[in-house]
Amino acid sequence: MILWLCLCWGFSPSAGQPDSELMARYLEQQLLADYSIAEQVARRVPRQAKFLQRLETRPRMSEFHVRSTIISRYAFTTVSCTMVNSGSEAREAVFEMQIPAAAFISNFTMSIGNKTYYGEVTGKEKKNSSDDQARHKKPLSPTEGRENGYETFKASVFIPRKMQARFILHYEELLQRRLGKYEYTVSIRPQQLVGRLRVEVNILENSGIVSLEVPPLRNSKHKGNGKAEGDVSPPPSTVIGHTKTLAKVTFNPSVVQQTRIARNGILGDFIIRYDVNRELSVGDVQILNGYFVHYFAPTDLPPLPKNVVFVLDSSASMVGTKLKQTKEALFTILQDLRPEDHFNIIGFSNRIKVWQQDRLVPVTPNNIRDAKKYIHNMSPTGGTNINEALQTGAKLLNDYIAQNDIDARSVSLIIFLTDGRPTVGETQSSKILSNTKDAIRDKFCLFTIGIGNDVDHKLLERMALENCGMTRHFQEDEDAASHLKGFYDEIGTPLLSDIRVDYPEDDVEQVTQNFFPNYFNGSEIIIAGKLINRTSDKLHVEVTASNSKKYILLKTDVAIDLPSRNDIRGVPGLEDGKGDNNYIERAWSYLTIKELLNSRLKSDDSREKDNLMEKAKSMALAYNFVTPFTVLKMKEAGLHSEPPQEEFVSPSTDGIGEKLQSLQGHKAPPGRRSEQDKQRIKISKTSADGDPHFVIDFPSSKFSVCFNIDGEPGDILRLVSDHRESGVTVNGQLIGAPAPPNGHKKHRTYFSTITILSNKPERSYLEITPKRVILDDGERLVLSCGRSAVVRSRSLEVSISAYSNITVTIRDTISFVILIHHYKKPAPYQKNHLGFYISSSKGLSSDSHGLLGQFLSHEVKLLQESLNTSRQEVGQNQTEALKTNPTNTLKVKGRLVPVVWKQRRIYNGQQEVNCWFAKNNADKLIDGSYKDYLASHPFDTGTSFGTINSL
Repeated sequence: MILWLCLCWGFSPSAGQPDSELMARYLEQQLLADYSIAEQVARRVPRQAKFLQRLETRPRMSEFHVRSTIISRYAFTTVSCTMVNSGSEAREAVFEMQIPAAAFISNFTMSIGNKTYYGEVTGKEKKNSSDDQARHKKPLSPTEGRENGYETFKASVFIPRKMQARFILHYEELLQRRLGKYEYTVSIRPQQLVGRLRVEVNILENSGIVSLEVPPLRNSKHKGNGKAEGDVSPPPSTVIGHTKTLAKVTFNPSVVQQTRIARNGILGDFIIRYDVNRELSVGDVQILNGYFVHYFAPTDLPPLPKNVVFVLDSSASMVGTKLKQTKEALFTILQDLRPEDHFNIIGFSNRIKVWQQDRLVPVTPNNIRDAKKYIHNMSPTGGTNINEALQTGAKLLNDYIAQNDIDARSVSLIIFLTDGRPTVGETQSSKILSNTKDAIRDKFCLFTIGIGNDVDHKLLERMALENCGMTRHFQEDEDAASHLKGFYDEIGTPLLSDIRVDYPEDDVEQVTQNFFPNYFNGSEIIIAGKLINRTSDKLHVEVTASNSKKYILLKTDVAIDLPSRNDIRGVPGLEDGKGDNNYIERAWSYLTIKELLNSRLKSDDSREKDNLMEKAKSMALAYNFVTPFTVLKMKEAGLHSEPPQEEFVSPSTDGIGEKLQSLQGHKAPPGRRSEQDKQRIKISKTSADGDPHFVIDFPSSKFSVCFNIDGEPGDILRLVSDHRESGVTVNGQLIGAPAPPNGHKKHRTYFSTITILSNKPERSYLEITPKRVILDDGERLVLSCGRSAVVRSRSLEVSISAYSNITVTIRDTISFVILIHHYKKPAPYQKNHLGFYISSSKGLSSDSHGLLGQFLSHEVKLLQESLNTSRQEVGQNQTEALKTNPTNTLKVKGRLVPVVWKQRRIYNGQQEVNCWFAKNNADKLIDGSYKDYLASHPFDTGTSFGTINSL
């Protein structure tokens, strides 16, 4: 018996396949039922089918099953294939499976007759023949083109007559988020019609699954399955079902349905796309058995400005379709540039042609029109001078950055496209790499695109890796225009720059990459690591980044649940034969090996390369991964060994949500808030909180005044109004709730929204609710109140203490604290609401007004009312004696206000306040009446009664 196994690039040619509908229906009838080899051989078949069977000289595939479980983006895939040799002599059977280039094979088993062979991952010898290197080579990162990012796994055996062979392949991958979706792809190319064909994919995402879709089958050259353009329906026989966190997708076509798709058995790629719920926070941190994985992909961020140089190959080899499609893509890309962007275009062959000399131009209608003309007039000629083209592009971008007052947080990048290898000028790859790195100097990123089969893939990949970019490769006969546009869409909307994710050094170790130059819309940043202190009950996480004019600091304490709470033993797809069910640990090992391989690719030092290789090999052996430094060797298990089993149990929706618990949204244990957060909060008595109860503190008089406002649900109260002087206005909107039983009120009201507006030195506003904070200073930013965060701009700082409070500081002289009231089990008369506290009013003018603002610069005097109705001013040492007197009076701007002594608790009951209470909606205490303080809308900045302005 002969056995061989290899990994190879590209697609293997498929053998001929009878394409008769009769054969399809016959196979369907005969193979859909369970049967043994002996029963199948003995069964009578129609004469026509026997004739077609005689034409088939290879073993027939009776079963092809793919089963996958995706848990928090990490996919475990098992492929099972059974082949039957019903002939009278031994025949060769070839099992061939295309797998994603980014995936690692973790196991392979096969049985032929009564013999079983299992794969053993072993280290590859340092010196290998060129043939062996070619056969086992794997790419070092998931950066190949989406349509070309596959490898072919192939196993060939001879099956004795009247016997069968079974193949079981396991591989794992961490799904990458692109254009706002995760994409899981299964290649269904058995190269013959299959009696029992089934694909089953189970997805578990405790963050919540959104936007689940299954597009038509995609073949190697075109998207879809040849149906009319615009058809987005799933392939026939697809069944989709999902709950909030769990989805199950099956594809189970009959032989007749397979024939209608592709009679040669090459059906195409079965694709599932989905996303998860997310928000602007530190992200989704999951912890299990001493390992953690951290997914960070914020939304609702304004895009950063771009400075982009397009460097396009116009050599003679680009003639025809390649140049035409490149032009089409660039026309669309130019139209998508934003008004705040700047750009330039370089065409290169053996000569370098710059569209706009020594500058980048802004995006205007005229500049876009002229750029399109320039691209339209590009003609293919000459050789390929890659080195000089990149040097010219880098110099152009460096000079622009140095000589212009560009936005410090804008993103600069070069997009480089070629279809060939260097033929003019510097042609040595190592020298081109060195020159490019020296020219860029870590100041911006380089993104490379290769078209066709003649490009130097390794050169383009390494150039991108060394300069914080990405690379893509597209085949010449593919729809390059749409692929180019798709790649630009991935990098065309930068949202954050200089992202750094930190964890306490004493708590974690062996953390993967935690600094990222850019975060692009629709992508995702992933970090993983090991916990040092496994007894700790929390992990502190901080994310710092820049967004346009803002500096963002996000932080939280993630609760570390007991191991049993996150135990996922019994969840399908994790049975790898070793009893290792820690998917987070495997995700960490996957990321670590990928980074070691990339680091080795970038290194020029032989000793460092050897060290990185040994580390990658050691980890790959520990986790049974096939990598460029490990190989899969087949060994016979023995004559009496049991046939291989899939050990893959279909999941149930019952209980899985409890077995796997994502820690997104978990609140740290009470009292765990950092000391830094506590120190930031300055409790002030001057406030509006509760139903709502108002308190004004007069420090020089050493007493406080309080009053109630009995507003109506929907009323918007003007709390602070100083728009003309300091530019600050604060409005609060009321929400209604039923009154408590046996109460004297017909209903209660609370603040549901606080709006803070400022127009100096620039216009901005904050809209705060118990759930979120919206900051808009020309660019909209949405923050969750459930995540600690700090956002700073030139004149404004917003600090969120998760589930507790928000501190807003304006120009370092005005500070407000908004208290968040959340009820776990609210009574009917309780509503989640806000409290408003003035912490510092130094920056507000003496003309400030509003229900609270009018008292910030004015003193109130307390008078004693005697029996003969004469009044005298009370000294500070007499205040205590007057507490029991029901006829005390305040003097406010010449008005006399009767008050009574009361005690109140503010700031969530943490502070007790003694105050003089003014009845009747603060009649005579406030200027005018309650209705004079009603704003027409949340953004009303009116500064005097009857005046309405808007920010």
